[in-house]
Amino acid sequence: MRHGMYLADYHTHSDCSPDASFPMTQMALAAVEAGLDELCFTDHLEPVTWTDQQPSPPYPWHKLQAEFQKAREAVGNRIELRLGVELGDAPRDFAHTQTLMADAPELDFIIGSEHMLSGRYGWIDLSVFNPGDEASARAGIADYLTLVYEMAKWGKFSVLGHLTLPLRYLNEKRGFHLTFDGFEAEVEAIFRALIENGCGIEINTNRGNDPLPGEKWLRMYRQLGGEIITLGSDAHSPNFVGCAIRQRQELLRACGFTRFCTFEKMQPVWHAL
Repeated sequence: MRHGMYLADYHTHSDCSPDASFPMTQMALAAVEAGLDELCFTDHLEPVTWTDQQPSPPYPWHKLQAEFQKAREAVGNRIELRLGVELGDAPRDFAHTQTLMADAPELDFIIGSEHMLSGRYGWIDLSVFNPGDEASARAGIADYLTLVYEMAKWGKFSVLGHLTLPLRYLNEKRGFHLTFDGFEAEVEAIFRALIENGCGIEINTNRGNDPLPGEKWLRMYRQLGGEIITLGSDAHSPNFVGCAIRQRQELLRACGFTRFCTFEKMQPVWHAL
C-alpha cells in the first residue's frame, strides 16, 4: 500500500450538489494529486428542496452517472472511484425519500445524514440556526438528535454521516464552545440502532477542523461493538479532498479500531489501520 496505509475519502461533493461548483473530474484529479487510493462521490439528495421546502423533483441520476463516467475516464487506473450519495434529512419525508431512491442506479455507498432541526423549529437548516444562549443551543442539539435517532432506526443507508454536525455551526460559526456531553444516552441509543440495522458511522474530518464525531463518541461506538466506519473529508472543493484522512486514521487506531471500510456495490470492503 502507498504511504503504509490505504487512503480513502468517502465524503465528497461535486457540482452535482447544489452547494458545490467543481466537476467530478476536477475532484478526482485532486484526489490523485493528494495520493489517495480511493475516492467516493457522495452528492446531496434530499426529499425537499433547499429553497422552498417543497418535495424534491425526480433526481437527475443520468447526469450523476455521466459525470462519474467522465471522471473515471480522466483518472484511468490511478485511483479507485466509487459512486454514492449523501441522503440527507430523510426523516422530513421517509416515503418521498424512498420514491427518489427507487430510480437510483446501482450505487456503491450511501451516507445517511441530518442537517435540519424538526418541525418545532420550522425545519430550519443547522447552518442558519442561531440560538441566543447555550441553553437554547443545547435544546437545538437535543431536537437534532431526535431526528438522527429516527434515521438510525430507519437504517436504509451505509453509514451515518457527521453525527455531531451541530458543533460545526455552533462552535465554528456562532462562537460557542459546546460538546455533546450530557447527551450520552441519546448517542448510545443512536449507535445501538445503527448497529442493529447493520449500518455504520463515518468519521468526518470536517475539512481539517474538529472531527465529527470526536474521540469520546468514537470510543463509545467501538465499545458498543460498532465496527463499520468510513472516513470522509466533506470536501466541496478540490483543495480539501483527502484533508486530514491520515491523521484521523491514527485517531481511529487510538480509539481501538483495527480496520475501516470502503464500499463496493453497498458491501463493506475492509482495510487494516
